[in-house]
Order: sequence, then structure tokens, then C-alpha cells
Amino acid sequence: MTRLGTIAALAMVVAGAVGVGASADPVDLKGLVNDATRQPLSGAIVRVVTRAGAVVAETTSGFDGRWTLTLDLPSAAVLEIGFPGFRSVQQAVDDGSGRQAIVVSLTLAPQTDFVVVTAAAESAPFKVVMDAKQPRQPIPAHDGAEYLDTIPGFSTVRKGGSGGDPMFRGMAGSRLSILSDGATILGGCSVRMDAPTAYIFPETYDEITVIKGPQSVKYGPAGSAGTVLFQRNNTRLAQPEWTGNASATVGAWGRNDQVFDARAGTPAFYVRGAASRSSMGNYQDGDGQTVHSEYMRWNMDTAFGWTPDATTRLEVTAGASDGHAAYADRAVDGAKFLRTGGGVTFEKTRPGALLSRIEVAASYNYVDHIMDNYSVRTFQASPTLMFRSSMNPDRTTYGGRAATTWTTAKATVETGADLQVNEHTGRMSMRQDTMPVESLARVADARFTTAGVFGEVDYRAATRTRWVSGLRVDRAQGTDLRQTVALSMMSTLPNPTAGSKRVDVLPSGFSRLEHGLATVPASLYLGIGHVRRFPDYWELVTKESGASVSAFATRPEATTQVDAGAQIKRGSTSAYVSGYASRIDDFILIESNYAKAAGLMGTRLASITRNVDARTVGAEAGVTQRFGNGWSADGSLAWVRGTNVTDGGALAQIPPLETRLGLQYDHERLSLGALARVAAAQHRIAVNQGTIVGQDFRATEGFTVLSANAGWRLTSMLQLTAGVDNLLNETYAEHISRQGASIPGFAVQTGQVREPGRTAWLRLSVKR
Repeated sequence: MTRLGTIAALAMVVAGAVGVGASADPVDLKGLVNDATRQPLSGAIVRVVTRAGAVVAETTSGFDGRWTLTLDLPSAAVLEIGFPGFRSVQQAVDDGSGRQAIVVSLTLAPQTDFVVVTAAAESAPFKVVMDAKQPRQPIPAHDGAEYLDTIPGFSTVRKGGSGGDPMFRGMAGSRLSILSDGATILGGCSVRMDAPTAYIFPETYDEITVIKGPQSVKYGPAGSAGTVLFQRNNTRLAQPEWTGNASATVGAWGRNDQVFDARAGTPAFYVRGAASRSSMGNYQDGDGQTVHSEYMRWNMDTAFGWTPDATTRLEVTAGASDGHAAYADRAVDGAKFLRTGGGVTFEKTRPGALLSRIEVAASYNYVDHIMDNYSVRTFQASPTLMFRSSMNPDRTTYGGRAATTWTTAKATVETGADLQVNEHTGRMSMRQDTMPVESLARVADARFTTAGVFGEVDYRAATRTRWVSGLRVDRAQGTDLRQTVALSMMSTLPNPTAGSKRVDVLPSGFSRLEHGLATVPASLYLGIGHVRRFPDYWELVTKESGASVSAFATRPEATTQVDAGAQIKRGSTSAYVSGYASRIDDFILIESNYAKAAGLMGTRLASITRNVDARTVGAEAGVTQRFGNGWSADGSLAWVRGTNVTDGGALAQIPPLETRLGLQYDHERLSLGALARVAAAQHRIAVNQGTIVGQDFRATEGFTVLSANAGWRLTSMLQLTAGVDNLLNETYAEHISRQGASIPGFAVQTGQVREPGRTAWLRLSVKR
């Protein structure tokens, strides 16, 4: 096989009569190839070879991931299965006399490779699966948002050097569900300083999966834009062993990262530990202006597993992280990002003839966040902040999930229920020197509970046709615990919705058809999804409405989206194209500098939440071409257009058309790579409108950024990689990024927070 890696999990090997020696009659070999989320992989290469490596027979998996081989099976034969970008599998197969069927079900995981990735393509309809440990450019990604930014359709709202907010297809905030090992991650900051991805340290995970659009219902309340799964794959060990990965990175602006991840155990027990630390000073943009952006973040995670047999796993996890970060878009910085949490998961596979899997899981997460105007910046009194001040919100989140998977010859059905409860509190001191915030009592301002039930079916209607559908119903409850509403740092009013409780029953569902063509190695898919999204904390509690100082009555958002696309894999060429169109009723719009109605508070300007109707349409496309002698090239395109139907005109915070072009060379010990990223101008804007993440305030011009990298394999386990991002030192900013603020000691940025200028880096990595 070509370089495809090693197995993540061998789900099942069931053999008829097993023996040694040459087979007297032809033998039927058949199987199913999945990824870690049980998505069939079409086009996987399946070979039977002798121990000496001679190929006896070869085929590829069909559209539904299934394959069949009929052959005279030699003694001591080896079955090899691989898929580009994934780890391959080797499994010994033997046969006694007679015509026997050997069924092999394999789960592949992304490969751990040394080649720097500059683009990520769809691995299956509606899905992108990536190896979290594989280096990417721009590199290295120290949090989840930076890592996702390399996927076509994703953008990052920059606020400083850390804690950017991810956006997918122009949708941000709670429209994008972020899960870590199956548990939803929520930030604690009332002004969105800590996006959920700020608590994700990518290289400590094994796999990252992006589900595009509302095309799954089994991961909690469905993300209307998409769902991102950061996963660790801790399967039962076949023998006592240990594996590990470590890396160290240094770069411009004082960049200094270390990552360690190791796992050891026996077939009955395992333990895994991961730790990371990342820091950087203030970077400079292409004009040499210093941006207030320094940060330091550390993280530790542990897992203990009990696997008494091949079908049982009990795992307990615990973790913590903390750090600080400077923000160029506001008057305060993040002085503390303490996270503690843990969970327990029980899995049982093959408990019955039809019942193939039982999963029960529970999780707990606590975020304690401090923002102030003196710890990370030079304090300077202003008319709104006369003294050293500190704000200390926190959020406690806990919940659980129970699910069963049922399998028949043609269908897989997953059913279950999940629960999430979270409470947000806060405390604030306007005179930290005389009344430390730590000495004040916390005051709860909101509590949310969401309970849901779901069912998802994967039906193989024919050899090349697959139908997948799902339905879930959530009961979402929110309680407004605020007694007063803060109009400013120094002014409050009674809360008109104090003690109010609201309950919404929210149905969501999807259905899609996938079909593989008979004449060409291509597949087509068409899906429709509907999601009703409960307004989140930032939309209900931290904002006002057009008629009240409370936005607690904001209506749920309803998204109906149609997705269609095609994938093709022919020889050394692979390509995909996907398009979508959505109707968003009661889109939750955030509007800044909104003049309130006369008689409420005069003409005071405020930031409000209001419902509008919206539409979006967009597409992503990509192609990869492999040439001889180790060369390959790839290209991708992402485009979205949004319309505010209620107001007429543009929907705010829509990123411009973006193209990426990459060229790679990989041969023996040397790898080379180059990336060109081209973003168009964005003049279609809606000033002072947007989401909880940010608002439009000016049009932007396009830009082109070039980057390059080179790698050298010192040994089979040791790799040295170097690169330069923004090679030509372009001065630019992302259209969706936040507006720069006036910060003592730094030049005022009147536009969006600018991106780093030319950035060189060096990374040493080792794996075992």
C-alpha cells in the first residue's frame, strides 16, 4: 500500500471456518469500510496479498462502503484496506476447506503524517474528517478556531492573538455546535471574549470532524450552520504497549509552543495524558504596527479506561486549562480562562443480535473567567473606566447522553436522549484596589436547561443508494435571574423580565439521499434539514430589545436548508462541489447603536436583539491532483451571499469569496509546500448589524497572502518542519474581524484588527 498510516479501530472480524493451508474452493470475502463516525468510505482500496507481498486480488469499496472479493485464498494471506488521507489496515485472513464467507468491518481514522496540510476536502457527503495531529499552514494552530480556519467555508473573527470566533458559511455563535469528546463546550464571558474553541487545544485530540449544515441530530441541539466534533479515539489495546506524540514550535513574535500526548496500557486497562502550553508576544502587521495580542495558554487532560473484553469500555476523564490573553478590540483583556471538567463514558458493543451498541455518558465543565483593564495592559483612566476594574463571570455546564445503535442487513438506527444544564453568574468591581472582585458574592443571571430525544436512520436502499434521515425534539427552558439590567458601567434599571421563565419545544430534522453512479467513480447527494434554535445567553441576556431593556422574549430562530453536491475519485484526481440555500425565519440579528423608541429612555443608543427573516446561498468546491514523483496540487473555493429580507439589503457579517491554491512535494525524507490564499473585496455590508460575535462597520478590499513550508524527516519518528506565513508581508484584515480599539501604548486601528505580517516558524515533532 502507499503511505496511508495505521488502524484507528478494528470494529469486528467474523470468520466462518478458520484454518491454515490453501483453499480448496473459491472463498467469498466481503466487508464494510467506515470512518470513525460510521460514515461509509467509497473508493477504499481493498487487496489480498501473500506474506511476501504479491497481490492476489484487488477491488474498491462501493458507494455504501461495501466490497466483495471472490478468490482462491492462499495460505497465510493478508487483507489490506486503505483510503487516501486515512490510516490503512492489515488483517491476516485464513480459510479452511469449502466456500466460506469472511466479513470484515473496519473503521479507519485520519493518518498521522508529516506533510503540512494547506487545504481540507470533503471525505464523505456533508463531512470533512481531519487528523488533529497533522501540521497545517498557517501553523501551528493553538486553538480550535485557528485550526478550523484552514477548511473551505470557515473564517475566523480576529480579536487579538487568541480566542478568535469561528464562522462557517457566514454563520457564527450558537449556530455552530462545538463538541469536545461528545460534550458541548460553552464559554463564560458575557461579551464573548472566550469562544468555545478557545478551550480547544487541537493537537491533543486525534480527529476533527465537521458536519456541514443541519445534517445530523445525534450530537445535541443541532447546529443550523454545522457541527464540529473534536474527538479522542481511545480503543482497546491488543497488547501491552504505549504510543505518544510530542512537538515543540518556535516562531516570530516570541511564539513558543509545547505539546505532549501519550497513551499506555494493556488489553484490560489504559491511561492517557495530554498537555500543551502556547504563548506569543504582541505581533506586528505588515506595516510594522504592533497589535495588542499577546497570550499564554496551558492545558492538561487525562483519561483512564477499563476494557475487560473487546466489547466493553468504561472511561473516566478529567482536565484543566488556564491562561491570559490581550485583546485589540476592547477596553479590557482576559486575565483568567480557568476551565475544569471531566466525564465518564460507558460503551458496550454487540450486546445482542440486532442491538450493536449501547453508550451512556455524563460530563461536567466549569469556566471561571476574569477580564480587567490592568493585568495585561498598562492601566490608563478614561471617562468610562476611572479606576482599575475587574469582571468575573463564570458558567457551570453539566449533562449526559444515552444512545443505542441497532443494525440490520440494510439499516443502522441510532436512538437516544440527551440533557444539558448550564448556569451563568457574574460579579464586578469598579475599584479593584479597594474592593477586589474575588471578595464579592456571585450573582446568577441566567439558567438554561435543554432535554432532547432523537432518532437517526441510515438505510442502504440499493447497492449504490443510501438514505439517511433523522428527527429530534428538544425542550428548551430559560430562566432570567437578573433583578436589574446594566445600561452602562455606572447605570442600571429594574429588569422587566426578572424571574421570567420561558419554555420552547423545538423540533429539528433532516433527510438526504446519496447515490453512487454506475459508469463513473462519482457520487451525488441531496439533503434538506430544518432546525429550530433556542436563543443563547448572549442573545437573550446580554442585549436589549427595540422596545425594552430586556431581550428575553426574542423568538427562536428557524432554519430550513437544502444542500446538494457531488464527489468524484478517479485515479490520481479527486474533486467535490457542494451548494446550499437556506431560509432563516426569525434570524436573531444583533444591531448596535440602535436608537430606542421615544418615551422609554429618550434617544439613548444601545445594542439590541431583534428577529428578522433572512436568506443565504453559497457553495464550496475543491480539487486535488496527484502527479508523478511526489508532486500534487489542490485548489478550493468558498462563497456565500446573505440577504436580510425584512430590512432589504445585505445580511451582515458575511465573508467574501475566498480561493486557496496549494502545491506540495513529498518524496522520501523531503516535503515542500506552498499556499496562495486570495480573498475578494466585500462591499455588500449592513453597518452596525451582525451577530453576537461582531457587526459590520465598513467595507473591505481584497487581499492575497502567500505562504511556504518545508519538512525534513530526520528519522521515521522525528520530523523538522519550517515555514513562513504571509511571505510577502501583506497588510490586511479579515472582513468579519472586530474593530480595533484605542489601547494605551499602541497605534489606533480604525479598521478591523489586522492580521500578522511575515511570520516565520520552526516545528520539531516526534511520534511513536
